Amino acid sequence: MRNYVKIVFFFALQCLPASSYAEQINVTALQFSSNPKQNRLTFAVTASPKHRVFIMDNPSRLVIDITNAKLKHSLSSPPAEHPLFIRVRTAVQNHTDLRIIVDLKKPVTPKTFALKTNNSDGHSLLIDLLTKEPITLASVKAQKVVVDDKKVITTKAVKTTADKNIVVAIDAGHGGNDPGAHGLQGTEEKVITFAIAKKLAALINGQAGMKALMIRKGDYYVGLRERMKIARVAKADLFISIHADAFQDAGVKGASVYTLSTNGASSEAARWLADSENAADMVGVSLHDKEDDLALTLFDLTQKDTREASVNVANQVLKSFDRFAQMHKGSVQKAGFMVLKSPDIPSILVETAFISNPSEEQNLLSKRFQEKMAQAIFKGVWMYFKQAPPVENKMAALVKLKG
Repeated sequence: MRNYVKIVFFFALQCLPASSYAEQINVTALQFSSNPKQNRLTFAVTASPKHRVFIMDNPSRLVIDITNAKLKHSLSSPPAEHPLFIRVRTAVQNHTDLRIIVDLKKPVTPKTFALKTNNSDGHSLLIDLLTKEPITLASVKAQKVVVDDKKVITTKAVKTTADKNIVVAIDAGHGGNDPGAHGLQGTEEKVITFAIAKKLAALINGQAGMKALMIRKGDYYVGLRERMKIARVAKADLFISIHADAFQDAGVKGASVYTLSTNGASSEAARWLADSENAADMVGVSLHDKEDDLALTLFDLTQKDTREASVNVANQVLKSFDRFAQMHKGSVQKAGFMVLKSPDIPSILVETAFISNPSEEQNLLSKRFQEKMAQAIFKGVWMYFKQAPPVENKMAALVKLKG
């Protein structure tokens, strides 16, 4: 009889809904507070949450994982000119958990991850952050900043400066003993890609706040992974690979823009995570003391940001082609090209035209066409960085002053 009671009791427990064990927590609001000594995020929650907080570098991000939680409302975003916070993103993890990502303008160190409970106001998850240098509120344009959750101050508008250029790595496809595709007239792809790459580099170097990095500077071959490595060593903000397509049907024509496919990203993640030193350098934290699933999460977070940025810049380049080049594909394409696999550098591959098409081969040989192609790519790159310039560089300062 006793065993029967145990069995019935166990079965009853199994039938209880999950909420009987732990009611799901609602995250109802977010408030930003900053003064020269402290930067605080205050999350309003309906119960004491089980949570995990960690910092990621390159770029700087604060990640908050809250177990068994969901958003009740969309979280507020920081002011555009906030001295520390850029934006807030959220995602659902494991169908029940909430991930909150706060993009930061400069590196931070967690000071406290304290939980405060108020009988009348519910619960608050407080996250205090320290920067290496105290934030000077007067160093940004006029804005309202909440201080100590109550006071509101207005800062004075001043000019900002930065010394870092945006670095754009330009990869002229093929080279040396790898000529690439051939046109009917014998035109070699490696010659065309290098000519367009040089013109694009000149446009980028002529733009204040930007600097071009030629992956190859002459007619020689560079290994595909070596191309990625050169860009990473130079801390490039963007990687552009230039090619001229070919197909058996000589009637096929038009330009295309590619980013890395999901399958290509997954295979590269496995390769990088197999080398913990390599992966740690990329995500900006040591992985020696991290569990495998956390290491994968950290890597995937960075890789996802890179893929999103790649698609954004690819769309801008695609738009700039509208009035100039016939498109082979009217939307951004995805493929597993090796040169696009750098997990921390937004990367695109531009197929400028079909060298196998007689009329397009003639275009590719034309210096005027090459110049227009370079200008179209440059315009797309400029529009991308104008909308989302990396923080603390010359481009960001120029965009703010012009805006």
